[in-house]
Amino acid sequence: MADVVLYYVNGRGRMESIRWLLAVAEVDFDEVFLENNEQYQKLINDGELMFQQLPLVKIDGMNLVQTKAILNYIAEKYNLHGKDIKERVMINMYSEGVMDLMEKIMMLPFTGESPEKLEAIKAGAKGRYLPVYEKALDKSGYLVGDKLSRADVLLLECSLMLEEKFPEILCDFPNIKSFQGRMCNIPCIQKFLQPGSKRKLPPDEAYMKMVRKVFNF
Repeated sequence: MADVVLYYVNGRGRMESIRWLLAVAEVDFDEVFLENNEQYQKLINDGELMFQQLPLVKIDGMNLVQTKAILNYIAEKYNLHGKDIKERVMINMYSEGVMDLMEKIMMLPFTGESPEKLEAIKAGAKGRYLPVYEKALDKSGYLVGDKLSRADVLLLECSLMLEEKFPEILCDFPNIKSFQGRMCNIPCIQKFLQPGSKRKLPPDEAYMKMVRKVFNF
């Protein structure tokens, strides 16, 4: 088994950004997919989950929970978190903005994809979030500084998620579209985007059924 092990259901959810960042850091990892509530309860009873919730990442002898903490640790460990405190705070701000937007998309299968909800997400993305990243990318190939950071990885993930729902959404954001193209040509990202990689498909009914079974709701 690899030195890094991810515990989650077999789908995207809050683990997907962690998979992306590990893939970009070129870190091999294994996954344990929970398939029932008994497995989840066992992790809790064994003291593996600090707050009784997933995702869980076992790395460097630690059980890491809380998505943002996990992403921060991976970014720090693999030099994807800026060169100084000022770059790091900008990376954090850009990252959290992206995660706010992805959370809205992530919750759609649970709340229902009504036309009204889809339009609200699209309008929010175009009016509130994407202009920030479009402006940031006007001066450099990266969001912060002169090298790849976790903010760039998360923005790529988010842009692809948005295009799954709204194929033309980046038409008015040429800097983001160009950035997306450059990022997708990075060899480790090319590999992660290929069929058969550890990247997960968009959620479907089978995924939703599994989530309900594992978390008993």
